[in-house]
Amino acid sequence: MKLFSLWKYRKRQLRIFAVIISIGLTIFSTTSATNSQTVTRDPWLWPFSTTSIWNMPIGSDAKYIPANIQKAGWFGPDREYFYKLKASDPLRPVYSPGSWTKRCAGTNYMNISLPVPNSLIIPDATLTPYSTPNNASAFLMPDGKTLVQLEPLARCQKGGPIYGWRYYPDLSLSGQGIGGAHFGSGLSSIGGSIRRGELTNDLPIRHAIKFVLWGKKYFYYSSSLPGYRWPADRADNAAATNYGGKNPAFVQGTLLAIPPSVTESSLQLQTPVGKKLFRALQNYGAYVVDDAGWDGHYIAVEKGVPEEFKTKYGYSFEASSGTFYNDIMKLYQAVYIVDNNSPTSIGGGGATRRAPLAPPLPS
Repeated sequence: MKLFSLWKYRKRQLRIFAVIISIGLTIFSTTSATNSQTVTRDPWLWPFSTTSIWNMPIGSDAKYIPANIQKAGWFGPDREYFYKLKASDPLRPVYSPGSWTKRCAGTNYMNISLPVPNSLIIPDATLTPYSTPNNASAFLMPDGKTLVQLEPLARCQKGGPIYGWRYYPDLSLSGQGIGGAHFGSGLSSIGGSIRRGELTNDLPIRHAIKFVLWGKKYFYYSSSLPGYRWPADRADNAAATNYGGKNPAFVQGTLLAIPPSVTESSLQLQTPVGKKLFRALQNYGAYVVDDAGWDGHYIAVEKGVPEEFKTKYGYSFEASSGTFYNDIMKLYQAVYIVDNNSPTSIGGGGATRRAPLAPPLPS
């Protein structure tokens, strides 16, 4: 009788032990799966802190007021140039541009030299055809941390100097990343830029984007409100004469976003990129960073984005008609001003955000 009872006791212990082992393996397996799916980010491709204006989603307390943006005659990219520099490349001096239209004629040293490949060429502006792109740029120094920002970037001769006004101070790739060489507003060259792959992959855009609009039509200016608001720290030099908007809330630095009541279906969006940009504009919004100077709407993108867009979808990113152009115009017409965007209420603030916060940068 005692031997039989002892056998039952040990059998019961073995069953309990097996259950414990099974639970432990399940927990280990679940934890491993969770860790393998943890979102990480490359600071070069997804820069700045979790609380940066570029990474902060729109908040539940956002106050929306009309922006009244109308269709433009043309839509296209505001190309930006980003380079990771190597200490092994030759140092070349940086000069301020000779002028907006003759950039490679400058002689004023900008107190910095950059290690760049001899082969790097960025064309000058042209008058025939007329082309004076902003060419905002960001150079990551060999330390992997420091960003040097220039605009308008140019280099006309292999092995020659670099041209562009330099933004001060240089910023850290892991900081707030507000300021930069979009000199119409003083906002970042690289923050908010649509990077290569973001319009052609299946992942959402998880940051605010940047708009360039016509100041004569939209941007407000007065002696008490001289054409900009936080997070911008300036307006264009000629803002007093070139800005003609009537809404005091619509200036350089204004945050625009699509209100929660608007849907993809209500806008009848037709294209994959139109739908992807809709979600980005509703969840993160777009900052106004420069004056287009004419009746064109621009989105800031990394150099190469329009080309891969054309390869993927078979039609041009630049357009004045067509299905994609119509989608983009609907988005511009759908955005409102987030009027309570401020240092203490980024994206309008509130207890909840429209999207998860960006993961922390690697330490």
